[in-house]
Amino acid sequence: MDDLHPQEPHDHRPPRADRSPTAADLTPATAHLAPAVRERLATERIAWLCTLRPDGSPHVTPVWFVFVRGTWWVGADGGSVKARNAAHDPRVSLALEGGEAPVVAEGRARIWRAPAETGSPTGSTSVFPPDVVAAFLAKYDWDVTLPHRPASGRVLFEVPVGRWLLAGTAQ
Repeated sequence: MDDLHPQEPHDHRPPRADRSPTAADLTPATAHLAPAVRERLATERIAWLCTLRPDGSPHVTPVWFVFVRGTWWVGADGGSVKARNAAHDPRVSLALEGGEAPVVAEGRARIWRAPAETGSPTGSTSVFPPDVVAAFLAKYDWDVTLPHRPASGRVLFEVPVGRWLLAGTAQ
């Protein structure tokens, strides 16, 4: 395993070329979700990510995300607090804004790392899954492969859901 590949093995289905990925794609992880929840995962722009600091205290931050293939994906700077925290302890939670119909997911972040020089103009090849890069571009008009700071590198958090907390019920 090296810095260009995720920290844990996983199964990726090939991207669908006929359309952009959406949260409406049913997988075993999303089949039980109400259509309104799948729609929110596809359209809401901000989620709150909670990582754990080395001392165990929570670190909560708003993030841009996409929900592709039944998995949350979050882009971050390689040197960010959230990236350092998730590398130390992969347990995370993500929540959509709005307390009237809570959507909270818990899981373990798998970190994809790209060196700073990987980022290049939109449409380029990167070490990140192409369907995920395309989903960020479609949702935010943002090339998630480009570093924010010189020599910072990029990471993607891949967060398969281990547990959903929906409208006050744990699932």
